[in-house]
Amino acid sequence: MSETEEDRADALFHALSDRTRRDIMRRVLAGEHSVSALAAKYDMSFAAVQKHVAVLQKSGLLVKRRSGREQLATGDVEAVRAVSSMLAELEQVWRGRIARIDELIATPPQ
Repeated sequence: MSETEEDRADALFHALSDRTRRDIMRRVLAGEHSVSALAAKYDMSFAAVQKHVAVLQKSGLLVKRRSGREQLATGDVEAVRAVSSMLAELEQVWRGRIARIDELIATPPQ
């Protein structure tokens, strides 16, 4: 993985490391929401929700657009697939290690 890809992975996993941001992602992947509507769902200030949205946007997981005075947010499915792909790659490493352990256990002692 290149340094740029590692930086992108850091940004994606940092963004998803927070419970509120994961919840925002669930909402914006289900459909476009205004940031104001998102903020109304949480027991925190509008500014705090905006900061969570900004982290998600910076990571590429969320895209914002303006419609009049509203900021509308949508989840980026391709970015979510990139996260899934990274996790699948890590799972393959782990599965290879487990397979080697299974082979060692199955080998009769000499």
